[in-house]
Amino acid sequence: MKDPNCIFCKIIAKEIPSKIAFENEEILAFHDISPQAPVHIVFIPKKHIVSLSDVKNEDSALLGNILVQIRDVAKNLGIAENGYRVVNNTGKNGGQTVFHIHFHLLAERQLHWPPG
Repeated sequence: MKDPNCIFCKIIAKEIPSKIAFENEEILAFHDISPQAPVHIVFIPKKHIVSLSDVKNEDSALLGNILVQIRDVAKNLGIAENGYRVVNNTGKNGGQTVFHIHFHLLAERQLHWPPG
């Protein structure tokens, strides 16, 4: 399932270039073009899901796989020991600007709370 107007669907289709950090049959992870931390990687499912509010029960394994891959990429990059943040913005008021569910992996700087 693909949305022809979605920038992330275009990245998945390799219509828009990206610096890929991880890829398998279900997930693509790429370095954010406007990083908010020294490490800023965006993880997206290849299946177009608008937001967390649109996740179906049958998507639970996919979302679990994304979280496991975030963990593994953090370990492989050597950032797991010092810590990292995983962010999912949902809907306009939640700060979502691309309406394809995605998770930000942020690391290598002190991250404060509340985020803003």
